[in-house]
Amino acid sequence: MPAEHAGGPAPSVLTLVRGRADRLRNLMQGLARQTLAPRELVIAWMQSERAPDLPDPGCPIRHLHVPGEPMPLAAARNRAAEAACAELLVFLDVDCIPSPTLTEAYARAGATAQGLLLGEVLYLPPGAGTGDCKPAVLDRLGRAHPARPALPENGLRPEPDAGQLWGLSFALPAAVWRTAGGMDEAFVGYGGEETDLAARLAAAGLPVFWVAGARAYHQHHPVHVPPLQHFASILANAARFRARHGRWCMTYWLDQFRAAGLIDWDVAAPAIRLIRPPTEPEIAAARRPDALFS
Repeated sequence: MPAEHAGGPAPSVLTLVRGRADRLRNLMQGLARQTLAPRELVIAWMQSERAPDLPDPGCPIRHLHVPGEPMPLAAARNRAAEAACAELLVFLDVDCIPSPTLTEAYARAGATAQGLLLGEVLYLPPGAGTGDCKPAVLDRLGRAHPARPALPENGLRPEPDAGQLWGLSFALPAAVWRTAGGMDEAFVGYGGEETDLAARLAAAGLPVFWVAGARAYHQHHPVHVPPLQHFASILANAARFRARHGRWCMTYWLDQFRAAGLIDWDVAAPAIRLIRPPTEPEIAAARRPDALFS
């Protein structure tokens, strides 16, 4: 498959991995079915060894190792972006299987508009996405997140809220990423680094667009409701975000922590007052093996 297309040059696809080798294999098999093959797949391994027996994604693969505890999500994205060679960067979560038109849709959008590009993600139920599932089956099984708007049938639709950026699937010109300085590596652990990037891009005047055809399918995994396993990092990163931007992020989760009696907080508060951390039994009880959304 040529790396050029009428809709624009092929992008680099970037993903981060710790464990979940089965999910990565499904992602790579999805890339092999693209109507426009990516220029490359950049894998940032947040672990010491690569997974064995990886399938051919239909494009060159670039491997990076980005160690760190807790998971160095911002640093791994930055190292992957630094290594990528295409003009357009497509960030795809390892849990996501790309639909056959994902890279072509992002490439076409990138050739049309310079901005932050957002693709649709459908969430799969437990057991779906294993093996060589056809996109038509995944379309039937997948469910849209209730907090996400419906996507346009064709082309692009402007999005006024840059906060709609979620890290599962998005694209950005490499030059814009470099100018913004990538993700802030001071956001350690889970939460906030994507919203911080979106806020900085919005402050710089970068437009945001939803992209038709850039669909991905999120492979199911158990979630915690609320995400008590990330309690400490969410509090720290929310405070860092407010110090920079003058407002809170992750308010949905902070509300859940407040309702659980763990913090004293509201959106007008200048700080979060810790009442107590969650207990191990509380964290275990928050795990929802069958929930589609967190």
